[in-house]
Amino acid sequence: MRLLIDILQGAGLAGAAGIRPFLPALVAGALATGDIGIDYEGTPFGFLEAPGWLLAVVVALIVVVALQRRGVPDRTLDAATAGIGIGLGALMCAGALADHGYIWWPGIVGGGLCAALASAAATSLLGRTRARLDAGARAALPVYLEGAAVVLAALAVVAPPVSVLAIGFFAEFLRRSRRRSGEKYAGLRILR
Repeated sequence: MRLLIDILQGAGLAGAAGIRPFLPALVAGALATGDIGIDYEGTPFGFLEAPGWLLAVVVALIVVVALQRRGVPDRTLDAATAGIGIGLGALMCAGALADHGYIWWPGIVGGGLCAALASAAATSLLGRTRARLDAGARAALPVYLEGAAVVLAALAVVAPPVSVLAIGFFAEFLRRSRRRSGEKYAGLRILR
């Protein structure tokens, strides 16, 4: 039973990192520092709760926000944060497995996949909504995603079964958005 809880915890943390990478890493690190639901200490992933690591994550978050304000294209930032999110998600998932002495390397694979799924769903959502919003509302989108990522990260640690719902939601959202995009051009094929 403990293994299942650790898997769900890792999957939820990875999914949160896939949405937006930095704040979930800070939430997981802060909770691990206080030994609240997760503890990376004594594992190969002990650095995830080290003050130096948490400071580096804060600096990376500040750099991304500064780049966004300087006008770096959204697609460029989305791709960069997606890659970082997949990496952080893999590390946090592996750390969740290592917390109770389980083999951690499957967490790298599973966490990376969960983060990639969440990242694809978030990117799809951003792509569809940015075009329809004015500049002020478009600028608020990352704030909403950060909030969702923080809530998911916290819930994944304190109530790991929530992760099943989150991963299922990401998969269903992505499936529906891909189906919808296929239907969008279906009428154009008939006109040939």
